[in-house]
Amino acid sequence: MNNTLTPARAVSPGRILQRELDARGWTQKDLAEITKRPPQAINEIIKGTKQITPETARELSAALGTTAKFWINLETNYRLNLAKKKQKESEIERRSRLYSLAPISELIKRQWIKSTESIDELEQSVCQFLGIKSPQETPQFSVNFRHSQILEPEYNAKIAWCKKVEQVVSKQTLGEFQIDKLTEAIPNILRYAQKEEDVAHVPQMLIDLGVHFAIVPHLNKTYLDGAAFYLGNHPVIALTLRHNRIDCFWFSLMHELGHIVAGHQGLYLDNLDELETNSEEQEANQLARDWLVNEQALNSFVAQTEPKFSKKAVTNFAQSQNRHPGIILGRLQHGGLVPYQNLRILLNKVKPFLSEWIYD
Repeated sequence: MNNTLTPARAVSPGRILQRELDARGWTQKDLAEITKRPPQAINEIIKGTKQITPETARELSAALGTTAKFWINLETNYRLNLAKKKQKESEIERRSRLYSLAPISELIKRQWIKSTESIDELEQSVCQFLGIKSPQETPQFSVNFRHSQILEPEYNAKIAWCKKVEQVVSKQTLGEFQIDKLTEAIPNILRYAQKEEDVAHVPQMLIDLGVHFAIVPHLNKTYLDGAAFYLGNHPVIALTLRHNRIDCFWFSLMHELGHIVAGHQGLYLDNLDELETNSEEQEANQLARDWLVNEQALNSFVAQTEPKFSKKAVTNFAQSQNRHPGIILGRLQHGGLVPYQNLRILLNKVKPFLSEWIYD
């Protein structure tokens, strides 16, 4: 055999050895007898479970007419290739763990964490964002989650959204919080419910009342409209503006304020398309309805107007209640009195007036 042979790629030395035996018509036992090695040792080399040592390389070179360096190079290249493969598999496992903790692609897209090819840097960035020391820890939040059971939002996306809210509001400077003062301020907050541009005044008013406020767009598969919880001694209200309509803004805001005014403790993640039917959600829901529209006046309006709710009729009633027409329309649509495709011109968008409070 030409003793200048070199491997084209990192293949198992045992595989090459078996080819050499086949070319000569030798069995593994034949080679064992030639080299005075146990047959089991030859078998283990061929299976790749036993490495070729320098001594074995010299014996193989003498038996097969090659060089010892040839077999040493084969063994070295093969083991290096195995090490690289294991390293790659280890990185894949580490990335898989990170993607089980949070929606990494979306967090990178929103620049909540930085994009990097380094698995070490990615782990560090994710751990810092989630407030954990290592990827082996499970991210925790200070209070229990509550969410709709219908759409089953993914836990990791919810907790990532909450962590972003925490990070945003923790930088805010607040006034003193007193539950009585917040309750008394509800009518003053609702003074800004007549024109869509007036929503711009609401966030700072809440801040002055000692309530954290932020708008953080929802992550995929969370289906969130709003949340209420406490950070230290101060309540937090976070909205997503998933539905960029004035009626959704005001009902979401009042619903979360309802949780706080009613003294509900814990974290409330609300999908207003399908609210839970527990007593606390019902109480927050009823408070929001009562604050936004006088029930008796609304019933009287419906009785006099049904079934034809014109734009003019809705607008005139809204003016009598000091509310934006979109808020009244949203209530009528939710009650099934007006089809969702009707009068949508009244459902003005509010995002342009809240841009400085949106953290995307």
